[in-house]
Amino acid sequence: MPVLFTTAYLPSLHYMAETIRADVIVIEAFETYTKQTCRNHCAICGPNGIQTLVVPVIKVNGNHTLTKDVLISGHQSWQKIHWRSIETAYNNSPFFLYYQDHLAHLYEKDFRYLLDLNTELLTTLMKLLKIVRSIELTGKFERSPDNLKDMRTIFGMKHSSLKLNYPRYSQVFESRHGFIPGLSILDVIFNLGPESYNYLESIPMA
Repeated sequence: MPVLFTTAYLPSLHYMAETIRADVIVIEAFETYTKQTCRNHCAICGPNGIQTLVVPVIKVNGNHTLTKDVLISGHQSWQKIHWRSIETAYNNSPFFLYYQDHLAHLYEKDFRYLLDLNTELLTTLMKLLKIVRSIELTGKFERSPDNLKDMRTIFGMKHSSLKLNYPRYSQVFESRHGFIPGLSILDVIFNLGPESYNYLESIPMA
């Protein structure tokens, strides 16, 4: 069944696990944009623990801005900051050197719209994970769409109450901070490499 997702910046493990279970990935483009969510946030684990990376955005129509119209702010060097943070967090992981070039160039590219950035990152991540699915964007907003598994509420909330039992895997700073579940998909890709797909399959369904 096709699955309807919110757009997400470097999506969570749960998000990517659901892409495996989808026949088609449909990204909501016409919702009213909600700030402080996975749409422009992600979590990684660095030397000091959990670190949130935030893409600065501009809502061109204020609180009535649709996701497809959200711009990326050019007033901050966010790309350099994000990539430097990713390097610091994962430079010592087993597979960082193997995968870094697939992602690093995207942090040198000039994206105008958040949706374009997120979609290109998702496409790249799926290639690395060998997830073969088509990605489509919605053409209009539907509150209760037919013939779709609607995951927008689960992934689009500011603070999800959903708790999943993530199987443990080795993390770079686990000896310092303990195992931290549910981070960005980057955490699994850089730590597990080719085993990442199998790990995502082991995550329980919502």
